[in-house]
Amino acid sequence: MINFSRDHILAMEKRYKTTFVNSLPGYKCLQMLGTINDSGITNLGLFNSVFHLGASPALLGMIFRPDGDEHDSLKNIMQTGQYTLNNVLSEWYPQAHQTSARFPSGQSEFEPCGFKEYFFDNFEAPFVAQSSIKIGLEMKEIIDISINNTKMLIGEIVHVLMDDDVVAIDGYVDHLKAGTVTVAGLDSYFETKHLGRLPYAKFA
Repeated sequence: MINFSRDHILAMEKRYKTTFVNSLPGYKCLQMLGTINDSGITNLGLFNSVFHLGASPALLGMIFRPDGDEHDSLKNIMQTGQYTLNNVLSEWYPQAHQTSARFPSGQSEFEPCGFKEYFFDNFEAPFVAQSSIKIGLEMKEIIDISINNTKMLIGEIVHVLMDDDVVAIDGYVDHLKAGTVTVAGLDSYFETKHLGRLPYAKFA
């Protein structure tokens, strides 16, 4: 068994280290983040840092790494207070991957990457028309994480758009039925296989 110590990790070549640490935790949530600025220009980016924070209120968190001026997602959210999270389907993962390219500031990724904007119920931020699960959120808090200069965005879910048959009678959202793709690291995409659901764990 090999041991990658902290010193080994710190000494890794930058690109190798980024790939190693990003893929180490395994499969992650994969979402396309849709935003719009005050001038009406949309933005679409791929994120694997979304996580559940609570159900009452319904909160999701996500992490933003330090980025250059050409990255508009967080700036747009701070302007409008709204954003969307949209799942990635297997037939669309190459196009979704392309949204992570460094497009110039002010240029929308939607059309160049083959995605259509979908607007709903006076909600300002764009959804992805091709996604089977679309989540609209309102910004609630941004927390600075000083240890690595990242930011944690906390948003409250205000809209969920999906077909009725994706939700089970007990509220379970069936991502296998929705066709949701997952990711390991930054560039390795996977379809899922359902192993089963277990009852609530109790101490015997």
